[in-house]
Amino acid sequence: MDRRTLFAATLAALMAASPLPASEAKEEKKEGKEGKGDVGQYVDLQPVGLPIVSKGQLVNYVFVYVRINLANSANVSKLREKEPLFRDALVRAGHRTPFTLESDLGKIDAPRLVATLSREANRIAGAGQIRSVVVTSQEPRRRMVKRPA
Repeated sequence: MDRRTLFAATLAALMAASPLPASEAKEEKKEGKEGKGDVGQYVDLQPVGLPIVSKGQLVNYVFVYVRINLANSANVSKLREKEPLFRDALVRAGHRTPFTLESDLGKIDAPRLVATLSREANRIAGAGQIRSVVVTSQEPRRRMVKRPA
């Protein structure tokens, strides 16, 4: 027996000794996906640095990570192409009227950001395309908890 024949026989033996038949392996993969819900029905925005302004002075930047959840009928690939437009709308709104949380200058006012971005995202994507907007994370540039005097 030459090496090629020996290798092919070994490979065939290993494939035959697979612990799960192919149909069961596919079912296991499907169950994993079903547990996650709507896989891929969202647009994640690149991190955006939003200004924190207190008493008319810039005191901090908070980098926010935002996810726009899409409706089941939405064209995901088309809306993912519009990610720069969503991000631009967020930056413009954040600089026009900063999402400053007066009680903590290391965070943004997330409910106000969500309301503003939801309105802008619906304008950009069209009615019925956006299900919700979620701020997934906030990271301040500098740690400031108390309001400066």
